[in-house]
Amino acid sequence: MTGAPPILVLSVVSEIFPFVKTGGLADVTGALPAALAPENVRTLTVIPGYPAVLAAMRDVSIVLELPDLFGSPARLVHGRARNCELIAIDAPHLYDRPGNPYMAADGRDWPDNAIRFGALGLVAARLAAGEIQAFRPDILHAHDWQAGLATAYLRYRYDRGPRTVMTVHNLAFQGLFPASLLSALALPPQAFSIDGVEFHGEIGFLKAGLALADWITTVSPTYAAEIRTREYGMGLDGLLRSRTERLSGILNGIDDSVWNPSRDPLIAANFDARRIAPRIANKAVLKKRMNLAADDALLFGVVSRLSWQKGLDMLVEVLPTLLATGAQLVVLGSGERNLQQAFEDAARIHPGRVACVVGYDEEVAHLIQAGADALLMPSRYEPCGLAQMCALRYGTLPVVSHVGGLADTVIDCNDMAIAEGVGTGIQFAPTIGMLEAALLRTTAMWRNGRVWRRVQRNAMRADVSWRRSARRYAQLYRDLLAERRK
Repeated sequence: MTGAPPILVLSVVSEIFPFVKTGGLADVTGALPAALAPENVRTLTVIPGYPAVLAAMRDVSIVLELPDLFGSPARLVHGRARNCELIAIDAPHLYDRPGNPYMAADGRDWPDNAIRFGALGLVAARLAAGEIQAFRPDILHAHDWQAGLATAYLRYRYDRGPRTVMTVHNLAFQGLFPASLLSALALPPQAFSIDGVEFHGEIGFLKAGLALADWITTVSPTYAAEIRTREYGMGLDGLLRSRTERLSGILNGIDDSVWNPSRDPLIAANFDARRIAPRIANKAVLKKRMNLAADDALLFGVVSRLSWQKGLDMLVEVLPTLLATGAQLVVLGSGERNLQQAFEDAARIHPGRVACVVGYDEEVAHLIQAGADALLMPSRYEPCGLAQMCALRYGTLPVVSHVGGLADTVIDCNDMAIAEGVGTGIQFAPTIGMLEAALLRTTAMWRNGRVWRRVQRNAMRADVSWRRSARRYAQLYRDLLAERRK
């Protein structure tokens, strides 16, 4: 491969860290390009031109004028932001809106989301088909439902294009819209079929990507198996079972230059696996900031969207058990109003023992990872999860459900794992009873300081970077290109 030109991948995304982020998707799309570069892969990311993206871009040039992109003029601008090479769709009528990229301040989806993300797919397809020769990719890699129509536009509007990959980050979000929008989305009638974009009488953005891409990936091996079952398949399990031979799970990683306790500027004291002692200073600072009692209690942390999927209603149910052990809890997150209220109420009722910050604060997130003793993730399903990888990196032992990427990244500290010196956390089935048992197991292990420190070191030495997964993506790209040459 020495001297070979790089594989050019067009990554089609709706958000990217650190410019636009609502969840783990942004972390992945922001970190993967740099991880792929050593594998001789150049990533060109096409993304809506949100104000924050356009403001961050440098060395900008206009590469294509679009006289009519779903009703108004637009243009494609090329530039760099941080470590990413971007093509942004500068279309103010679609993307120049405040706040969240998917919904207005009242929490309701933008009513034209089908058109907004149809435009993302259409622009990606035009680039993939070679409209700008300098940016004609070898691979089109679409991420989640927002990018799903890119494969449909390639299939139904163009007779040429690169090999295509569709990555599912969370199957629960599918991008379903009325069939009446087919013409408005500039798709031909034949696209509305069981083999195309049709899904139970609606237009399914994600379904289109899953049906039409050359290869499907998802973000962990266990989740790749789970989504082919009725329990986790969200109505798409039949389609996914039919494409089993073209489906693989490639585990996400984290940006270990950002999540690095030895150099993290957002925490009170830096430390590493060989020098864990300074970590205690972070716990003291975290407790003081959160108005928690300054004792030596076991401190559980949560950094999460507050939702049923994340199992945090179960945590509310078992909070009396957690507090009865003498432990404390700090929660950072936002989401379902009833859960936000439940944790705020718990903090009011149990001052000094429970703290809650509604919203997201990057500094607090880093401080929880560096200062809490254990991180709770009782998810009912979890495609991959990134918080538990950050926790491993920081020696905050993850206490996680045995689902999806949590099962793939945390080694349960059962008796055999402890004896063999390989355990990195606690796993449990996602039920209230097993969560209670996991809290008690964690407390017992915490009280054995020698074992706890050994498990901390195991956790901190785990490779949670993108390196292995980047190699797998690069090999997938090479394999798809080799298929075309046969």
